[in-house]
Amino acid sequence: MANKKNEGQRLGITDPISLTGPTYFDLCKTKQLQNYLENAQLYETPDEALAREEVLARLDQIVKVWVKSISRAKGLNEQLVREANAKIFTFGSYRLGVHGPGADIDTLCVGPRYATREEDFFGELGRMLAAMPEVTELHPVPDAHVPVMKFKFSGVSIDLLYAKLSLWIIPEELDLSHNSILENADEQTVRSLNGCRVTDQILRLVPNIQNFRTTLRCMRLWAKCRGVYSNVTGFLGGINWALLVARICQLYPNALPSMLVSRFFRVYTQWRWPNPVMLCNIEEGYLGLQIWDPRRYHRDRYHLMPIITPAYPSMNSSYNVSSSTLQILSEEFQRGNDICMAMESNKEDLEWDTLFERFSFFKAYNNYLQIDINAENGDDLRQWKGWVESRIRQLTLKIEKHTLNMLQCHPHPGDFSDKSKPFHCSYFMGLKRKQQGPGLPNQDGTFDIRATIAEFKGIVLNNYTCWKSGMEIRVHHVKRKNLPSFVLPTITTSKVIFIVKY
Repeated sequence: MANKKNEGQRLGITDPISLTGPTYFDLCKTKQLQNYLENAQLYETPDEALAREEVLARLDQIVKVWVKSISRAKGLNEQLVREANAKIFTFGSYRLGVHGPGADIDTLCVGPRYATREEDFFGELGRMLAAMPEVTELHPVPDAHVPVMKFKFSGVSIDLLYAKLSLWIIPEELDLSHNSILENADEQTVRSLNGCRVTDQILRLVPNIQNFRTTLRCMRLWAKCRGVYSNVTGFLGGINWALLVARICQLYPNALPSMLVSRFFRVYTQWRWPNPVMLCNIEEGYLGLQIWDPRRYHRDRYHLMPIITPAYPSMNSSYNVSSSTLQILSEEFQRGNDICMAMESNKEDLEWDTLFERFSFFKAYNNYLQIDINAENGDDLRQWKGWVESRIRQLTLKIEKHTLNMLQCHPHPGDFSDKSKPFHCSYFMGLKRKQQGPGLPNQDGTFDIRATIAEFKGIVLNNYTCWKSGMEIRVHHVKRKNLPSFVLPTITTSKVIFIVKY
């Protein structure tokens, strides 16, 4: 579907690279690609789609009842009680239209100025949800960088954020794209609104939404197969891939998905990082919120792979990328480009499954770090896992620094469970020397990173304010031939696309 608002209008900060339309080859390759994506079961059934819509409608009803209850409890006048309203918005993969079966729905509850986050959202609304038989696995996380309530509603996974606006009454036709919505908003509300504002802006800035969606589905699948889909471990997450794909759509506005995939790899293989990827010019705004600006902010100058969000306040969505993960991403872009060029030249009879071949992580390196964690029970392990996983990027950065950037670290984006050990999981990191040089610590060419690991373990343990007895972490070096048996299925099973959840 073409984006009607943008017909005849240049999108992006530069002119397109090409306005060429599809050839017969592009039409055939796009049809093959769509068939491949359907066979990979990336699309939900009509019944599943309807179930999600019903859950979202029910959730919208619940927050409307909640806010009326809050307005009465606070003694507001009858007119405000009568007009009291809250509204549910969606963002992320669901709003972009690229979600798959069983995926979480990222949702945002927007409420009026008198409905507080702590007491009313996490308190009263949390109690309402907990009392409903449809709601299971309710897990509030009020202390997160972006506070969230996680739960399942009739089996559908929901991540629910909250934004408290300065308005007394939330209009049903509320448009979150206006910057005025951020006036007098606290930091948590600005962050919570960011997902919806960025997602909607992406959809406004692509020339053809359907081609964007198909291409993004393809790139998300490719990134997961190649082990580079993970923001938390220093690769790229959902929003990063969406922004990269959207920029290619702007540069080739008349191209079909098969050509957009090929041009994705061509453009980003040649991209000169840290030049930023942007869908539009960065807006200064009038609210004084901090935006990404390496000329003004010293910290922004050290970002290696800037991918800038298009909604005010614009931020670098990929600040987690390190020297090692950028190197791995660049190698994967080059591999993708080589395959697509071979497909286009017809020199080799290549199919799309060549592009999506799983990366054999446990065959790629001779040396690994194994990070084992355990806890007393399932709830403790879930919290401990979340904390440790968010710190693994720091281990990558510390190893890079302490080895003068000569040891490349490749964190696996998933976790593994040893079924023989209760409440236990492991993370793995591939290690490879980048180059020889005078900075090598040992004369035999090995690296001694024991002090680095000890420092990392100390930070993980000492900085976790919710630590409980039984929460442990161990980090040790393991050779490929000595890898534990519980990771072997990913070595021997080549047909399965997703073994480890991440």
